[in-house]
Amino acid sequence: MKPGRRALGIAASDRDDRSHLAGAVVRADRVVDGFGFGTCTVGGSDATAAVCDIFDRLDREDVQFLLLSGIAPAWFNVLDLDAVADRTGLPTLSVSFEVSPGLTDAIRDAFDDEAAVEDRLATYRSQPERRELTVNDETLFVRSVGLAPDDAADVVRAFTPDGGRPEPLRVARLAARAVAESE
Repeated sequence: MKPGRRALGIAASDRDDRSHLAGAVVRADRVVDGFGFGTCTVGGSDATAAVCDIFDRLDREDVQFLLLSGIAPAWFNVLDLDAVADRTGLPTLSVSFEVSPGLTDAIRDAFDDEAAVEDRLATYRSQPERRELTVNDETLFVRSVGLAPDDAADVVRAFTPDGGRPEPLRVARLAARAVAESE
């Protein structure tokens, strides 16, 4: 991948009832090229809109890929990857870092309101399949919209020069934590 290709990575850090989202534009050669910030509700259903809002406010036509840290930031505020890809026009990848049996049981256990459970589960079940990927001897799990699985793996590897966390997500996570801690 050319060193000037850019990805927007978005990660979250929860604080009380708000989750602080940070977006980091990072080139494939690890140069950080911009930041955007937003919030969503912990336990809410506004993460997809918040991600799209960060992208819109950044107004960066040079970003080629969108990487999201996980599928359900902010305590089961489930992201709709198809909606994000449609709104941004970018291949969209959700990257997670832990083995998981899935979120179905956890969502059912977390909410008393059956409508909230069913709404989250409908969004969650409509997401692309999660695929295991080895990068630098680390195991990641990737869902992708707008890229074939092999192409998604190439993107993740290109933006992960060492360790197991793609650089746009690593930088975004640091920024999200800093914003949450400064509150």
